[in-house]
Amino acid sequence: MKQLFVKKENSPRLLLFFAGWGSDENLFRRTVAEGYDCLLCFDYRTLEFDYSLLDGYREIRLLAWSMGVWVAGQILSEHTYPWEMKLAVNGTPFPIDDRRGIAEAVFHGTLENFSDATLARFRRRICGGAGQVKEFLSHQPYRTTEELGAELAALEHEVGKVQPAAFVWDKAIIGLCDKIFIPANQRAAWTGTGVMEVEAEHYDTVLFDRLLEGKGEEWTRR
Repeated sequence: MKQLFVKKENSPRLLLFFAGWGSDENLFRRTVAEGYDCLLCFDYRTLEFDYSLLDGYREIRLLAWSMGVWVAGQILSEHTYPWEMKLAVNGTPFPIDDRRGIAEAVFHGTLENFSDATLARFRRRICGGAGQVKEFLSHQPYRTTEELGAELAALEHEVGKVQPAAFVWDKAIIGLCDKIFIPANQRAAWTGTGVMEVEAEHYDTVLFDRLLEGKGEEWTRR
């Protein structure tokens, strides 16, 4: 895993962001909430994590998106931190699951047939409309198709060999237009967790701008 401070001002608070599969820092060069450093985690070809980077922070906001929801739960379940809030977005603790995540046949088929064309179709699918696709491409991750295929294979292997972590989230955000983690499956996964439903695609720039800036009702517990 790669861990990169996209904002480091020695603030007492940290926004710890586990991005989705295929991400990098270019995709999330956005304004971060005042008073927070921001540590971005991505590239899950391995799940090695440097916990020392979290030392010294008085409060930590946890934000996880897509496959990053599962990764964050696995990485952090046996550790205690001064959580301000833990927010999951368009992902579940059961990422490869016919009822609570991405259908197994869909996930495996994507991996088996992975190519430049597959990647292009996936990116159109996560964005929805043409405007969102254009915005995504303006922040397109600087990663090769081969690297992304290896990351996808590593995730399938890791998810298949371990049980979902017993990690408690404060709230789950469900994008009603999500075509990757479909809303019905997200709802099935989050029984017992507070849910907020929003009009958003799987990747939604307006939503991410709001989350990273710390604005909106998403960062409230109601």
